Amino acid sequence: MTPLVDPSLNRRKLRIALRRAREAAGLTQREAAERVEWSLSKLVRVENGAVSISVTDLRALAQIYGITDPAVVEELEAAARGSKGPSWWSSFHDVVNPQFAQYLGYETAAVSLTTYHPIVVPGHLQTRGYAEALLRSRVLDPERLERVVDLRMRRQERMFGGDGPRETLFFLDEAAVRRRVGGDAVMAGQLQQLLEFADRPGVTLRVLPFEAGAHYSTLGSFVLLGFTDDEDLLYLEYATGSMTGGENPELLERYHECLEQISRLALDASESLGLIGRVKQGLDRA
Repeated sequence: MTPLVDPSLNRRKLRIALRRAREAAGLTQREAAERVEWSLSKLVRVENGAVSISVTDLRALAQIYGITDPAVVEELEAAARGSKGPSWWSSFHDVVNPQFAQYLGYETAAVSLTTYHPIVVPGHLQTRGYAEALLRSRVLDPERLERVVDLRMRRQERMFGGDGPRETLFFLDEAAVRRRVGGDAVMAGQLQQLLEFADRPGVTLRVLPFEAGAHYSTLGSFVLLGFTDDEDLLYLEYATGSMTGGENPELLERYHECLEQISRLALDASESLGLIGRVKQGLDRA
């Protein structure tokens, strides 16, 4: 039976609780690892939510951190038991690198997602035809291409099927709206899907027009995830991906400022959908 809670969510719950308990106990990661006779890397992986943890190991940490409330211990033990097993993306291990897998765990747990892409439609919103045409330009072999596209479609189903963030804000550059990826028919279908997604509860789509000029993230895309129980997380979509959170508050703040600037420059939601609709009409007549 498929678990009701993805294991990545339990790993994240443990990551937050154990890190806070360690800090409250006044211990560094190295000191805590030495007390339970672990390698430092093992403790770091647990606090990053990258690995599961056994109930026995959980109890050892709870003891040195002074976690004595039976209800809290029971809750953490349940999370430890639920931290094992495959996550929804595990079947795509051949096309998901470890860092992106970790990001997908964060994305699953986030309550809000905001993203901007300066060139193409974000993967969250892509149709299968658009994704295939986009990836084909990277000369992927056909089998790998289909695997990557299947992953995107599965991720999309989860995000808009109730297993993703409750609030999503997508900033698209006008270049992404007008770039004819896959030809007129494919692009028209992609724009139609944008219009349909924008009509869903919790989804906002805005377009940054050409006349907006340059801004901090003109040359790169990024995703900002929001949580109710943790600091925001920034994911920069480089070739290998890059994540930052509380460990780099200056960079995180810079991208918050970037979002504020993009928000001031972008068309509002109604104007954005109007632009997308007009571009689609042009493609339909072509």
